[in-house]
Amino acid sequence: MLDLKILNETSMLKAVVLGTAVSNGPVPKAADAYDPNSLMHIKAGTYPLESDMVSEMETFSEVLKKYGVEVFRPEIIKDCNQIFSRDIAFVIEDYIFRSNILPHREEEFEAILHVLDQINPHKIISPPEEVHIEGGDVMPWFDYIFVGVYTGDDYADYITARTNKEGVAFLQSFFPEKKVKSFELKKSNTNPAENALHLDCCFQPIGTKYALAHPEGFLNPEEYQWILDYFGKENVFEITKEELVMMGCNVFSIAPTVVVSEKRLTRVNQWMRSKGFTVEEIAYAEIAKQGGMLRCSTLPLIRN
Repeated sequence: MLDLKILNETSMLKAVVLGTAVSNGPVPKAADAYDPNSLMHIKAGTYPLESDMVSEMETFSEVLKKYGVEVFRPEIIKDCNQIFSRDIAFVIEDYIFRSNILPHREEEFEAILHVLDQINPHKIISPPEEVHIEGGDVMPWFDYIFVGVYTGDDYADYITARTNKEGVAFLQSFFPEKKVKSFELKKSNTNPAENALHLDCCFQPIGTKYALAHPEGFLNPEEYQWILDYFGKENVFEITKEELVMMGCNVFSIAPTVVVSEKRLTRVNQWMRSKGFTVEEIAYAEIAKQGGMLRCSTLPLIRN
């Protein structure tokens, strides 16, 4: 059995589901793009090749295994994009929650049944249908659960709006003892520099007291100010719009002092090293073209 345990974003990782780029399928049509990054590269003819993405993910897997992490992979579904395992489920404490995701991505969840079979069935939670929520918007952080949300009346117009107010309310009712802190995110279906697909695209805690953030990813300046007040302005590294498009906040913590990051994020990586982090730099720029990166590719199951 797998005894789930996720209390925060950065404790020592013991077990994780890493997505797969094998049998990723043909280049999508522009009309079928889920996010503005993908749309931009579909239109430009620079959409990533499966072979490059497979190579990037295998390198990531090797780094995880180097630190003794047990790495699970999904069953391969022919011609299906299964890279972003963070979208399909998330763990808080010892519960795993099935995300209510875009309708034609249901089969991605079925592809991790071999993992779910090792989990106490009473700990597998399927939220009600009206609850929209994806793992990229959910961050357990000790007494808090940080949640990215979009509550505008035009919610249905944005394929990039993945978590609704019912999702926030669901988490608060499920974990009444925790403080659920929501952040309204900026959304765009077409401009990657104006879109925060998930909370982890514009904000992420690292270590025990630091964070990466993009101020303009937040619709309400006072909510961004809350982050500065909570972590301390000197402990928050602000990424630029260019770095946002490169998925600059979407690094992944293996341990409180070990972070995996994309090697082109020179400024971000230098700053993290200056704060005492070991930064494992890998190539992940091809996967980043799809609007997600290292955190998006992972579904942590156990952190000690």
